[in-house]
Amino acid sequence: MKACPAREEALALLKKYNSEPFHIQHALTVEGVMRWCANELGYGADADFWATVGLLHDVDFEKWPEQHCVKAPELLREIGCSEDLVHAVCSHGYGICCDVEPVEKMEKVLFATDELTGLIGAAARMRPSKSVQDMEVSSLKKKYKDKKFAAGCSRDVINTGAERLGWPIEELMEKTILAMRSCEDAVNEAVSAL
Repeated sequence: MKACPAREEALALLKKYNSEPFHIQHALTVEGVMRWCANELGYGADADFWATVGLLHDVDFEKWPEQHCVKAPELLREIGCSEDLVHAVCSHGYGICCDVEPVEKMEKVLFATDELTGLIGAAARMRPSKSVQDMEVSSLKKKYKDKKFAAGCSRDVINTGAERLGWPIEELMEKTILAMRSCEDAVNEAVSAL
């Protein structure tokens, strides 16, 4: 088990540097996705670590977007995050804003799912249900192929992430949808309380 701060401490750090509900919702979603993936992929003993990395992965983005993944280590060290956690957080920006490569399975999952959660979230908001609960991979693939839809979500990063994991894109989509289903209600409740 890798050392990581208590969730309350990690959440307080996130909220110290992030006030926009959208950014907090994204962080909570990625936290839930990472926890689900840890448990699903046989890393349940490290689920808290995976979840904390997901929660804090964009800790520096709202205030320092031009220094994303460069400012993060300084902020993470404020609460005594381990170097493993700092590396994991920064690795999701590999090739985009930093040169920290995702090497561990957890880092590859974060790299692959981060952008995809944004695309899935945008697709969910277009649905009558406004939810991922009734979303299927086939409908998501149609949105994915439309480059104008959620244009800010990089298909190149998502594709590279799936390749790094050795998963077909459909498998990555299916796992990420299931992971988002597992935390959607809790995330919505937390965001409505902001």
